[in-house]
Amino acid sequence: MSIFSRTRDIFAANITEMLDRSEDPAKMIRMVILEMEETLVEVRASAARCIADGKEMRRALSRLDELQMSWTEKAELALSKDREDLAKAALIERQKAADMGAGLRDEIKVIDDTLKGYEGDIAKLQGKLREARARQNAIAARFESAVTRARARELLNGNRTEDAFSRFEVLERRADFAEGRADALGMNGPKSLEEEIAELKATESVDAELEAMKAALKAKGNR
Repeated sequence: MSIFSRTRDIFAANITEMLDRSEDPAKMIRMVILEMEETLVEVRASAARCIADGKEMRRALSRLDELQMSWTEKAELALSKDREDLAKAALIERQKAADMGAGLRDEIKVIDDTLKGYEGDIAKLQGKLREARARQNAIAARFESAVTRARARELLNGNRTEDAFSRFEVLERRADFAEGRADALGMNGPKSLEEEIAELKATESVDAELEAMKAALKAKGNR
């Protein structure tokens, strides 16, 4: 397939329609992007060759213009020496150079027009490529989101979550048993210094309240 027909096919391609027809949108869009990138490289290479050809032709045209000026000067010199035959021959050579220059100008115009076409094609290809890459990013994001949602639902609804919570319950029961055992052992063991002091404070408070009650009752009896 020539670069021109490939480029026309890409310009005519509706990426959305292509993706709708594809069984594997991600694979299809990768193929589209690869095709566009390869075509873009070829179009740029062709444009570069056109630019190089145009520069070479312009250099040749400049030399032909200088040659025409040189033959004009030679014709004038021949006429000044009364050598009309040499002047005529010089003018003939100048005409040949002029004809060659005209041909080069036509070729340069064709190259310039072709180069403009390449510039337009490159701009369109870059636009298509941006569109395709945007589609690729959107599709990749959708696939990533779908995979993440599927994993989350599997975690919430799957057996692995139930097994994990069952293990938590077992561990909690073991912790309860360990705490209960520690409390039970503490009930029969020796009292700590803080516990003994707390009991003394409590006893002192009760004794003081008892003495107060006795005093109150005695006071009532004396009335």
